[in-house]
Amino acid sequence: MKENIYLSVVIPCYDEMSNLQKGVLDKVQHFLDKAKFYYEVIVVDDGSKDGSVEFIEDFIKQNDNFILIKNQHSGKAGAVTAGVLAAKGDYILFTDMDQATPIEEVNKFFPFTKDGYDVVIGSRSNQRQGAPWTRKFVSKATVILRKMLIGLPEIVDTQCGFKMFSHNVAQQLFTKFFQIHDGFKNVSGSNVSAGMDMEVLYLAKKMGYKIKEVPVRWLHVETRRVSPLRSSIAGFIDLLVIKKNIISGIYK
Repeated sequence: MKENIYLSVVIPCYDEMSNLQKGVLDKVQHFLDKAKFYYEVIVVDDGSKDGSVEFIEDFIKQNDNFILIKNQHSGKAGAVTAGVLAAKGDYILFTDMDQATPIEEVNKFFPFTKDGYDVVIGSRSNQRQGAPWTRKFVSKATVILRKMLIGLPEIVDTQCGFKMFSHNVAQQLFTKFFQIHDGFKNVSGSNVSAGMDMEVLYLAKKMGYKIKEVPVRWLHVETRRVSPLRSSIAGFIDLLVIKKNIISGIYK
């Protein structure tokens, strides 16, 4: 592994065998191998029980640029944080295993790093191609509630799972995020809530970092592990917790 890594890609994993068998890691590898920079891909397993770990272990035996971190089951927020804090790249991107936003969309981000942006985030079309009406409704409701409770009116889409940070900013931001959550607690079942993305972006703005939102391609990928109703309730609770933290001064 080269030490002068330009891009670290962090991919959280929880029972992702169906996506892994589609060859998503191969697609990530093929794109990055063509890039003119050194890279690493950090897959953070969040306590998978469906064979994902064994699949990834076999894959990385033949791919030196891939690393597996076995994390306790603490949800997506804990997995992403573990990967970001372990990353060595000048820039750190986190993306979802299903590659709903393809890895090659990162090429749209790099020009903005030269313009002094600390955080570059993907923004999906309002049409949300392929998404069921329930997910579209939840997304619109989340935006309205987010603006009412915590703000960030300048950001259209806080929830796209495709975000990049400069190394120093990522280390400072996610160290603070880790401390706020006291290292994250063990959870049960799939835990992909709206709170992480909104809280990280709120914290980034609070810390004075420059944020740029960039349109990216996105296609809905169906999953049975996430219930729209359950996730919307969890997202609303997350918003209330963030609002409570704002009032109590935790983000100062």
